[in-house]
Amino acid sequence: MPDRLKSAFAAPRPALVTFVTAGDGPTPAILDALVEGGADVIELGMPFTDPMADGPAIQAANLRSLAAGTTTADILQIAADFRTRHPSVPLVLMGYANPMLRRGADWFAAQAAQAGVDGVICVDLPPEEDELAPALAAHGLAFIRLATPTTDAARLPAVLNGASGFLYYVSVAGITGLQQAAQASIEEAVARLKSQTDLPVAVGFGVRTPEQAAAIARVADGVVVGSAIVELVAQHGAQAPEAVRAFTAALAQAVHGAQKAAA
Repeated sequence: MPDRLKSAFAAPRPALVTFVTAGDGPTPAILDALVEGGADVIELGMPFTDPMADGPAIQAANLRSLAAGTTTADILQIAADFRTRHPSVPLVLMGYANPMLRRGADWFAAQAAQAGVDGVICVDLPPEEDELAPALAAHGLAFIRLATPTTDAARLPAVLNGASGFLYYVSVAGITGLQQAAQASIEEAVARLKSQTDLPVAVGFGVRTPEQAAAIARVADGVVVGSAIVELVAQHGAQAPEAVRAFTAALAQAVHGAQKAAA
């Protein structure tokens, strides 16, 4: 399997990482719109009944997707079809442990690898209870871990142990979409994390505008945008792909054009 994630972060500019919930709206067309808009990495959310880390926008997307009958098999098929259309764009599954582990970690890892997925983010699986990372590694998939403002020096080694692909820095101690951390705190956190790992550091939670994305891109290796895109899907429904494409293009221009701050 080509290391698409490594290639995405190896570019001489920050990466734009975008999120959309599988089964919410015309997902294949929305994924194509993200690629056409310039997203470097795409996170495909797996809907769950109790998305504890997510704010109202993604919670509502989860409920819409589940009401439409979206299953794990559907998500894997969406991923496989995406890989056929876009052989070089990294695709990451993001979600919660219950849907990923209900048939066993090895089953999920094998199915994800077969679908052409590059990595997995599991929001509610702490390192001490992690049965997923070894299975993913065995099938050549990255396990992308989360660090937060409360991840102190004593905790960080456990978070980094077994992590691969990139490190996702959750910039606020809260749920998605509702607030954004101060730029100074993001800069301090990214510097601290990069002193402890060679993994690229992507910053997410609360990034809603190209201007915010550009500011973060000056200090991070990647910028993650999710809730703002999900809100466009909710607003535009079947016509969402065009709105998503335009918004992603504005984000990509801002992120890719950001000038790195001096070390």
